[in-house]
Amino acid sequence: MHFSDGQVPVEYSQYIHRKIMLLVGVVGLLAVTLVVAVSMGVANISLNDVASSLLGGDVLRRVDIIIWNIRLPQALTAVVAGGGLAVSGAVMQSILRNPLGSPFTLGISHAAAFGAAFSVMVLDGGIMGSTTADAVTITNPYITTLCAFLFSLLAAGVVISVSRLRGATPEVMILTGVAMGALFTAGTMFLQFFADDVQLAAMVFWTFGDTARATWSSLGIISFVVVVITGYFIANSWNLNAIDAGDETAKSLGIRVERVRIVGMVLSSMVTALIISFLGIIGFIGLVVPHMVRRIIGSDHRFLLFASTVFGGVLLLVSDTMARLVLAPHLVPVSVLTAFMGAPVFLYLIVRGQGR
Repeated sequence: MHFSDGQVPVEYSQYIHRKIMLLVGVVGLLAVTLVVAVSMGVANISLNDVASSLLGGDVLRRVDIIIWNIRLPQALTAVVAGGGLAVSGAVMQSILRNPLGSPFTLGISHAAAFGAAFSVMVLDGGIMGSTTADAVTITNPYITTLCAFLFSLLAAGVVISVSRLRGATPEVMILTGVAMGALFTAGTMFLQFFADDVQLAAMVFWTFGDTARATWSSLGIISFVVVVITGYFIANSWNLNAIDAGDETAKSLGIRVERVRIVGMVLSSMVTALIISFLGIIGFIGLVVPHMVRRIIGSDHRFLLFASTVFGGVLLLVSDTMARLVLAPHLVPVSVLTAFMGAPVFLYLIVRGQGR
């Protein structure tokens, strides 16, 4: 084994260098995708005009309004939401040691959606309209997010409790997640049963996850929480690496496994609840992205978590752009595209697991 001047193995230095270069490449891909996404839509805007507007240059006022009031907050929200869902899925898959773990497959997304719907319809946490532009406007994001978080935490607690009683196998966790998803979907349908026509239409539309309803204020709230919690996850990436080697190995290294597991589930649920309370249910990003990134960058969480966050933003941004264009001028909710994309991958993971 060769050593560099600082007594660090040359092979390890090269390993770190390759990972860093891959991370730089993913960030560059995100930047390019963001500019292209902002330029595409019913009204096409040239890349030069987009770059000029973003840099404060002189462009037509109409172009400035489209970019800054409509497309940029929507695109940035897609980036942040995709990153938050992806890093939550990566953490859940690690701490539960379950390749099928994600907020959507474990029923946490459905629980958060029920909590948000309960807040809007019962606690007056939002205003309902009769058009797609104002289907649900969150007037009290704190109470809405709190309700979504509490119910998502309840679902996460049930999954952890059942896995302790019956063994933390992928099958047990997924079946528990299916049960939680069905339970809270039924709860949401129960609320819809007592809604009037306008409320029912608004709530059905709201459950379709969509970034088109994003505003600068909601983007600020989501970004703050996602950045802080993602930073915490990355700072504790060594703990996740140790848990991947097994609970006994992690405990022998002095890691409090149960504490890491509970804190990870709580914070992942918080990110999921916040995103869903503003945007609705967006499925499969948390399941698909970590698996895609592992094939490229490996399972070292020091790099996996950051790469999953960035690539999750890229994937949701691309999906959101395609949703705006596929039936233009009509807008398709981005959750429809992510479901079409994620369902085959989910089936593949199940089949591969059975084969092993």
